[in-house]
Amino acid sequence: MTCCQVVAVLLLSFLPSAAAGGLVPALIPRSTLQLGKTRFSAQPVLELTTRCDDACARREAALVPQDFQEYLSYETVYANGTRTLTTVELSPQGGSVERRRQRLRVRHKRQIYGTDGRFSISGNHFLMDYPFSTTVKISTGCTGVLVSEQHVLTAAHCVHDGKDYVKGAKKIKVGFLTPVQSASNRTGPGRLAMRWARVRRTRVPKGWIRSPSSVSMDYDYALLELRRPHRHPHMKLTVAPAAEEMAGKRIHFSGFDSDRPGELVYRFCGVEDETAHLIYQHCDARPGASGSGVYGKVWDPVQHKWERKVVGVFSGHQWLEVAGEQHDYNVAVRLTAPKFAQICYWIKGDYKSCQNE
Repeated sequence: MTCCQVVAVLLLSFLPSAAAGGLVPALIPRSTLQLGKTRFSAQPVLELTTRCDDACARREAALVPQDFQEYLSYETVYANGTRTLTTVELSPQGGSVERRRQRLRVRHKRQIYGTDGRFSISGNHFLMDYPFSTTVKISTGCTGVLVSEQHVLTAAHCVHDGKDYVKGAKKIKVGFLTPVQSASNRTGPGRLAMRWARVRRTRVPKGWIRSPSSVSMDYDYALLELRRPHRHPHMKLTVAPAAEEMAGKRIHFSGFDSDRPGELVYRFCGVEDETAHLIYQHCDARPGASGSGVYGKVWDPVQHKWERKVVGVFSGHQWLEVAGEQHDYNVAVRLTAPKFAQICYWIKGDYKSCQNE
């Protein structure tokens, strides 16, 4: 058996039996506590480094369902610094509780693999058309994806460093590419400019806030609620299926990579490996792409067609250490059933309706 085959067997053995989806559990809010105001003192850390040794792996393997309920509790923060902590209960009925795997990993800065496989999207027709029109820019330097008429999904590290909210999160905004007609060309398509919308509140899972540790990357996602609804199309969320159940075993995402300022950059690639929490792949990316909505084409049995749905959030880049050997991957946070239930509740405010998704 080759080295790559060993890695694949080990990773796939960590997948829960219900990794491909299943019923969505009930994420029930239990109490909301008022916390002290945040200082918005943290510096944005877009080059996050995570490390997990043998002892860390053993601790992760020993986690129990109560731990996951703690990680799925969440903070809500407003522009004036007011914040609350909401504790939740994860119902054992209707969905499996997330299980952890032993793994060691070290974040690595290499983000381009071989020939750069990214594509800059040009032309207003493409930029303003679905699915590219669902991609938005976050004022802290990241990317996000529209997941409702008023909500944006992004990476948690774009707004919080694990200890405090970043300075830019106090007046965080979401940027939409919008056509602007010049005075000399009133009949033409015009150029595109970034139109910024203010955020009403931000929600971050406790799994990220607890500390910037190896557990954090599994919960590296946040939801921004805009002050007003937007008029752009949004992309549906889904519990991430196994890679084999997505068209071509591929994932796709678009982002505002820092090395191509002013451009929307698209890429796609095959899924290399996956665990219950993470999607390992070699899609080329640069800083700025963090928070991009990772989507796959999922079969819709009702409409009898493939449909693009968000299955994860692009987080960053890691070394995965298995049996003393290190393997380099780019990583996306996987939308497990409990995470889907949490984000759906954030959007709808009704956990019962989320169980029918």
